[in-house]
Amino acid sequence: MFYGNDPQTILEAARYAEPYCDAIDLNLGCPQSVARKGHYGAFLQDEWDLLRRIVSLLHAELSVPVTCKIRVFEDVEKTTQYARMLEAAGCQLLTVHGRTREQKGPNTGLASWEHIRAVKQSVSIPVFANGNIQFLRDVERCRQETYVDGIMAAEGSLYNPAIFTGEQPPCWRVAMEYLEYEKRYPCPLSYIRGHLFKIWFHVLKQPEYQCYREKLGAAKSLETVEQICHELKSLLQARLTPEDLSAEFSLDDVPFWRCQPYISSTQQTLKRSHCLSDGSDPAVVDACVVKRLKNRQVKREPAVPRGSRWSICSVCKANPKGTRCNYNLCKICCKMKCKSEKLDCIGHKFYCREREKPAATELSPPELPVPTASDIDSISTSVCTADLT
Repeated sequence: MFYGNDPQTILEAARYAEPYCDAIDLNLGCPQSVARKGHYGAFLQDEWDLLRRIVSLLHAELSVPVTCKIRVFEDVEKTTQYARMLEAAGCQLLTVHGRTREQKGPNTGLASWEHIRAVKQSVSIPVFANGNIQFLRDVERCRQETYVDGIMAAEGSLYNPAIFTGEQPPCWRVAMEYLEYEKRYPCPLSYIRGHLFKIWFHVLKQPEYQCYREKLGAAKSLETVEQICHELKSLLQARLTPEDLSAEFSLDDVPFWRCQPYISSTQQTLKRSHCLSDGSDPAVVDACVVKRLKNRQVKREPAVPRGSRWSICSVCKANPKGTRCNYNLCKICCKMKCKSEKLDCIGHKFYCREREKPAATELSPPELPVPTASDIDSISTSVCTADLT
């Protein structure tokens, strides 16, 4: 998966992967702050000319298909126009995340399958759906409602890697299997902790196991991480009976020690709120639901365009330029310029100019006094005196 805002740079990067993959995927749906800062991902969805140039260049120059992952607009019609533009530019498979760019973090909410269905009906290329896939049953339900050609799952597979098997295995079984894979394919410890936090998420929420969250976060070695997982496994197995392990359960009430998706309070509220659209009495819905529904109907002011808030670096055309840079460049471009041209930038505090070295002066050894005959006699007398004593 690639992202960026310069067509030529993306093409050069894609060529490195071209011999080893079946397709090149463009991530046009990342809503994170790092994407805003770097000006890529979902923050390019208003720059259709740029996206058209990127997709068409990759389609023309690469020997493998070009695919795209996007987020939707609030307006369904604008979303379908966006999808058709990418198809015309050369996109050969489209993955649609049914959330807007603003739906993230505490405002995530539910994905709109209505938008995904509209995109599928408006293009002729394959369409994959993304969003609201928490159990295997959601896969078939999504396909029936959207008519898509495939399903992509993200968060759901992090909390339950066995999501596509239809199982909710015990957390310790998945954690131990993950650690075995880590030994075969090593990765940074921070990645390991991040995955295990999600696998153990519902266990670590229990009051009696919350101390292990701190231990896992403070672990400095793989051995410590393995020890923590073994301790949790032993504590849970000692607590559960064979009947508990084999007991049937509903997907609406999965035992905490089994892998299952994380559903935020916002998502739970929005799911309960569907009764309003069915004509039910709003009085039966708690005040929190009504408030959230009203907030969702409020049209937020569109984000201020990036260029109007600060000046952009004239070289990379992506990062903001330094306000005190001697060359009106961003920090990265300024550093490269100073190093290559041996320049100084007081604003960014880069000092690469070659300084003139002071001329070396030859220092003559100090002249030593030539001892006289009387000096030699006095030294000999003092040495003889020292020997007698």
